[in-house]
Amino acid sequence: MKAYWIAALFAAPLAHAHITVAPASAPAGAYQTLVFKVGHGCDGSATTGITVSLPDGVTAKPMPKPGWTINLVDGKLAAPLRMHGKTITSAVREISWRGGPLPDAYYDEFTLQARLPDAPGRYVFKVGQQCGNVRVDWAGDAASKTPAPVLDVVPADMAMPMHHH
Repeated sequence: MKAYWIAALFAAPLAHAHITVAPASAPAGAYQTLVFKVGHGCDGSATTGITVSLPDGVTAKPMPKPGWTINLVDGKLAAPLRMHGKTITSAVREISWRGGPLPDAYYDEFTLQARLPDAPGRYVFKVGQQCGNVRVDWAGDAASKTPAPVLDVVPADMAMPMHHH
């Protein structure tokens, strides 16, 4: 038990060193609130924008945030989706929040409601962080200096309510 707490203490700063998504996993086919956590600015500069690119199979809408404007970019889906009895071929592919600023010394969260794909798997959300004239793309693999947030979509549990939006 002691070793667990020590490991957790050392891992905690790492969790806030990058842009992360919570929860880390969610059931396939679910409507899920996803929270993108921004733990710092860019080399000491304040964050003035966050752009989340949605992976194929994920659709979403953002939560408004006081002091920030939202921009949505629609695009063609790689494969049509069935939602609410309709087939859709295009949807929001990118969500941007601009404003703030969020000083480097502070932490904040950017929230969206997503419809997750029916297929389990690892879904990568590439995130751009704008800090004035500097942009950091959190789009790398887990071993890179700029890892992209990843959501593990797991098989749906039939006992779990699936339509809660």
